[in-house]
Amino acid sequence: MWFWLAGAILAEVTGTVALRFSQGFSRLWPSVIVVLGYGIAFYSLSQALKGGIAIGVAYGIWSAVGVALIAIIGAVVLKESLTWVQIGGIVLVIAGVLALELGRTSHAA
Repeated sequence: MWFWLAGAILAEVTGTVALRFSQGFSRLWPSVIVVLGYGIAFYSLSQALKGGIAIGVAYGIWSAVGVALIAIIGAVVLKESLTWVQIGGIVLVIAGVLALELGRTSHAA
């Protein structure tokens, strides 16, 4: 099930980066990658949920890791700015996802 979640994250990140290169869906191949990426992402996420990952945890991890990876790719590869405030926000999002997972674990005990 975690394999599916990792696949969902990678597919979503790939689709989002391709979205940047699609120029408003005016370029064919980046646009095709966007559609495929998001389609694969949602299918993979559904398989992770089917495998037993709680929806709040799965969606939290999917979105937090996706946001972090996109921000890093944007800064490193696409030369977009990334301020310390934005980095702090990413850290807070990841901390929130960890709190979801830890809260679920400690509540079940």
